[in-house]
Amino acid sequence: MTIKHGRPCWYELATGEGKLAAAGDFYREILGWQAEDSGMEGFDYHLAKSDGDMVAGLMVMPPDVSEIPPFWMIYFAVDDADKAAADIVAAGGSIHRPPEDIPGTGRFAIAADPQGAAFGIMQLEPMENGQDGTAFDQGKGGHGNWNELMSTDPEAGFTFYSGLLGWQKSTPIDMGEMGNYQLFSHDGTDIGGMMGLGNAPVPCWLPYFGVNGVSPAIERIKTHGGEMLHGPQEVPGGAFIAIARDPQGAHFAVVGPKETI
Repeated sequence: MTIKHGRPCWYELATGEGKLAAAGDFYREILGWQAEDSGMEGFDYHLAKSDGDMVAGLMVMPPDVSEIPPFWMIYFAVDDADKAAADIVAAGGSIHRPPEDIPGTGRFAIAADPQGAAFGIMQLEPMENGQDGTAFDQGKGGHGNWNELMSTDPEAGFTFYSGLLGWQKSTPIDMGEMGNYQLFSHDGTDIGGMMGLGNAPVPCWLPYFGVNGVSPAIERIKTHGGEMLHGPQEVPGGAFIAIARDPQGAHFAVVGPKETI
């Protein structure tokens, strides 16, 4: 299976020193993930599965950015990582980590858009086990379901990402004083939205993970040491969302029906 250029393809948590196992336990309780060590030589990196699909990576915050609070990063598939990195710089973005290979997985880089929101790009190698690109699936719980950009200039942000990843503008939703929430699509399907900064201290991407029952998920988040920041709130289309912070401080969101179906 080849993942199309521009599609979300991986979600990665960078958490606090000594908190990797605890983070894995938390998301197991909230999303049903099973996390295990990847076996990478000299690098403590855990892989999370949902119903047998690879959906996320968990690691300790790298030492060179240890002062940054824990956070989730979203990776987008590209046909050519080196070309995409050059295109990012040419369009006013920046490269935090230049393209390099992950044996058996592909070639990746860490970047930021012109407003400063960090994201990853990944040139995936076809995998024999078929696990490439299963992280984003709007039809499955425990998978990436929605990708939200909060930006100081969402219009400029859309111009940047549409040029880089081929996204299209979809429906704009009027949020009153907060301006428009601009949906964007990839390959004919809405995959996320862009908005102003809102309550975010800096421009950032926020991953939404699918759950069967947002209200029960909220209770699990509270029970296992997370903090609720917003929701449950109904969104256009009838789904509900909730935004939270995990016990280590990383922000994430859940989306699905209000109650378990």
